[in-house]
Amino acid sequence: MSQTYLTTDGLSERIHYDQRTIRERLKDSVLIEGTHYIRPFGGRKILYIWEAIERDMKKAGSSLGIPMANGEVCNG
Repeated sequence: MSQTYLTTDGLSERIHYDQRTIRERLKDSVLIEGTHYIRPFGGRKILYIWEAIERDMKKAGSSLGIPMANGEVCNG
């Protein structure tokens, strides 16, 4: 199975979120290293795995949670 790797800019274009929002609010809260993104060769550059992000966006969209200001969802 091949995967599509995206830079922050590429992910920003696909999901229509600002690059800064991805880096500061989504990364490490809803986008998890090893699942949604990798750091190739142990470096600083981050590559996002599109298929994992798309899969989990669809899951989150089907739940009946309340979106919170910090980007998390309350399943109350």
